[in-house]
Amino acid sequence: MTNEELTLSIEKALNEIRPFLNSDGGDISLVSIEDAKHVKVRFEGACTGCSVNQMTLRAGVESTIKKYAPQVETVENIE
Repeated sequence: MTNEELTLSIEKALNEIRPFLNSDGGDISLVSIEDAKHVKVRFEGACTGCSVNQMTLRAGVESTIKKYAPQVETVENIE
């Protein structure tokens, strides 16, 4: 998978998650992809101060990204 294809796959994953975050007044954006294995994202809006954003990151964001891009090993929230 090329870097462009990987980016598109991750954006598809984020677009799948985005409606749930938007319904709570939040959002998420892709910050970077390092070595095609490590993804950095940024929670925005109400998600930045949410007490369950780490659970959302692991259970929702990371699992959905890995569904679209199985080679991804880690997903990290950058504040």
